[in-house]
Amino acid sequence: MPQHSENQNIGLIVAAGRGHRFYASAGNTSHETASALPKQYQPLNGAPVLQHALKAFENHQLISHIQVVIHPDDLDLYAVASLGITKCLPAIYGGAERQASVFEGLKALQNLNPQNILVHDAARPHLSEDLISRILAALETSPSVIPVLPLSDTVKLFYEDQTSQTLPRDRLKRVQTPQGFDYGTLLKAHEKALTMENTFTDDASLVEHFGTEVVSVEGDEKNIKLTVGSDLMETLEYRTGSGFDAHRFTNGDHVMLCGVNIPYDQTLEGHSDADVALHALTDAIMGALAAGDIGEHFPMSDATNKDRNSEDFLKYAANLVTKQKAHIVNIDLTIICESPKISPFRQKMVQQLAAILDMPENRISVKATTTEKMGFTGRSEGIAAQAVTSIAFPAGF
Repeated sequence: MPQHSENQNIGLIVAAGRGHRFYASAGNTSHETASALPKQYQPLNGAPVLQHALKAFENHQLISHIQVVIHPDDLDLYAVASLGITKCLPAIYGGAERQASVFEGLKALQNLNPQNILVHDAARPHLSEDLISRILAALETSPSVIPVLPLSDTVKLFYEDQTSQTLPRDRLKRVQTPQGFDYGTLLKAHEKALTMENTFTDDASLVEHFGTEVVSVEGDEKNIKLTVGSDLMETLEYRTGSGFDAHRFTNGDHVMLCGVNIPYDQTLEGHSDADVALHALTDAIMGALAAGDIGEHFPMSDATNKDRNSEDFLKYAANLVTKQKAHIVNIDLTIICESPKISPFRQKMVQQLAAILDMPENRISVKATTTEKMGFTGRSEGIAAQAVTSIAFPAGF
C-alpha cells in the first residue's frame, strides 16, 4: 500500500440501501422500491437527505475526501444530491447488504490509503461538525471510535417462552454513526469477515470480533437515523405567517400585482412600485420568521426604496428563509378588489411567484375576491391583499 497522506481523513457514506421499513411506514407494504424515492434522496429542508451529510463532511477542514457508496439505480439521484460538493470521489456501487457496501467503499480507497475513515449512514442527515471533531480527536489515540448516547427507556430481554429480564440501563448505550477507524484496521477486519457467515450490524462490532478495542465519545441527540417515513416529519418544525397590505388608486395606466404588469386606467400609489400583493406576501414570510415587517427592512426614509421593484423585497425575505436553513412550503394569496379583473392574469402571477421564489407552482395559490361593493375596495378606491404562508424549519432552529 502507499504511505499514508499526512492527516488524511475520509468520510465514507453508505447510501446503497433501499429502506424497506421506510417504505412500509409510508404505506407501501409491497416494497415496490423501484417506483419509490429512496429515503436518502427524500427532500428534507429543501435538499435531499444525503446532501446534508455530504455538506457536514465538506465543511469540516480535517476531512480531505468523501467516498459515497450508492445503488446502481440511483446514479442520477446521486448526481443531484452531490451537486456542488467538491470533496466527493467518484461514487461506487454497493453490495447486497450494508457490510458488503462498506467493504466496497474501503477497497475503492486503497490507492489513497487514508489514515482514518469515518463510516456514516446516509440516513443520518443531522451530522454536526462538532461530532466529527470529537471522533477525529479520539482517533489520535484509539483505532476505533463510536459516538454513543444514554438510554432513557427501560430495556427488557425477552426469551422464547415470553419470560423477560430487565437489563441494566446505565450500562447500555445507543450507538450512532459516523464510526471512526484506523483505515488499515477496518479494512483487515472486513477482509477477514469474508470467510465468515456472520453479518455484523455495524463496523464497530466487526472490529470488536477480531479483538480491536472500541472507545466511545458523546453522540448527538439531533443525529437521528431516518428509519420510518414519519421521521422526516419529526425533523421539521412548521411555522405560519400572515400578511396584509392595501394601496389607494391614483392617476396612471397600469397596476403591478405579483410582479405582473396589468393594464388599467389607474395605478396604485406607493413609495415603491406599490405591488400590494408582493408586499402582503413579503410580510407573511417575515411574520413566519418573526423578523418584523417590510417597513423595518425597507423604510420610506431610505431614498433608494423610492419606486423600487417590490420583487427585491420578496427576494430579500426569501433569502432570510434560506439563511435559517428553512424552506417555504406553500403560499395562499388573496387579492381584494372590484377591478381590474384578476382571473385573466392569475396563472401568470403564479408563474412569476414560482420563478422569484424558486418553488413549484402547485404550492402557490393566487385568487381574487370582492367585498360586495362595501368599504374602500368596494368603492374602487384601491386594492388590498392578504397572504398566508407556511415555512418548514429544522427542528429546534
